[in-house]
Amino acid sequence: MLAFRLSEQQRNELAEVDEPVLPDGAAEVLSVGGRAFLIVDSIDGVIRASPAAYALGLVRGHTVVHNELIQMTGRVRRDGVIEERQLELPRGPLGQGSIVLHLRVAPLGQEYILLLADDRTEITRTEEIRNDFVANVSHELKTPVGAISLLAEALDDAAADEEAVRRFASRMHKESARLSALVQDIIELSRLQGTDVVQQGEPVDLNEIIAEAVDRNKLPAESKDINMVIGGRADADVYGDTELLTTAFRNLIDNAIRYSPVGTKIGIGLRSKDGMAQVSVRDQGSGISAEDQDRIFERFYRIDAARSRATGGTGLGLSIVKHVISNHGGEVTVWSQPDQGSTFTVRLPQMEQADDETSPDQPVHRNDTDGTNTPDDARHKGATA
Repeated sequence: MLAFRLSEQQRNELAEVDEPVLPDGAAEVLSVGGRAFLIVDSIDGVIRASPAAYALGLVRGHTVVHNELIQMTGRVRRDGVIEERQLELPRGPLGQGSIVLHLRVAPLGQEYILLLADDRTEITRTEEIRNDFVANVSHELKTPVGAISLLAEALDDAAADEEAVRRFASRMHKESARLSALVQDIIELSRLQGTDVVQQGEPVDLNEIIAEAVDRNKLPAESKDINMVIGGRADADVYGDTELLTTAFRNLIDNAIRYSPVGTKIGIGLRSKDGMAQVSVRDQGSGISAEDQDRIFERFYRIDAARSRATGGTGLGLSIVKHVISNHGGEVTVWSQPDQGSTFTVRLPQMEQADDETSPDQPVHRNDTDGTNTPDDARHKGATA
């Protein structure tokens, strides 16, 4: 009996030691603080952690995942001083994804250490994109501005040479056109980033959008004897901004024209499938290598810088396409092989069609059961022919 009582007493003492005791109110305050947190004991075992800490991959079971965090808790335990740092940590055991965390580590009570983590990944990425964009814009603007300045000096020196004046004036006109296109694309990027599609959107007929985008590209296509052919239809509206979508498809078709040989054809196809509207733009150009396909939607990225200057490209057209389509809940992809042309495909979610009676101002785009087209369909077919 004496041995039994002694065993029970030791078991109760161990249970009391194992039960974590936090300062009064600490758990409640941490749960509403809005940051991911975890609390470790004297041997860095996790005794409490928020769901966000698990979601960020800081904790697995009762173990701290990253050695950098264990090193920080060790220094705070040794020195008793609060430590703050910003770290870039791997997001998981596989891949190259990373997260940027602002960490604050402090003593909690007599034996615990508290880690507070604030996810700064998106803020850091946005800041990097902004800095890169400013640097790229500055670099891109220097080229045409510097060229115009040098040509103006050469024009002044060759005032008596009529042939030289015409040659320099022609080059100045080309550089000024390039500068104007670059500024216009930068304005378009700024405008689309400030547009809230959810608040400012409306039902949009993609058939009309494509017809307008093709019409805006008629002159450059005719100058290269390129034939643009439209086929198919989107049978339901999409929700979005008419002008932004027109700009995106105009840029996509313009890109196909710029990189297509003289006397070729560009095919533009529309169709609806599984609640998605799909628009494909196919050219007969030289194609894009697999290495470049992952980067062509980056701002100012050019596959061939010399060729882009010759065609007047700014390196922003496809970036604008990607941003506009992403803001509308869609995606843009590319299929291409060298010497086999390229096909850019845009997919956008369509609005659901109402089965009830529709007002005359909002016609339903569909085919009649007898195989004939409704007047609205006929109107759109005439617009896209």
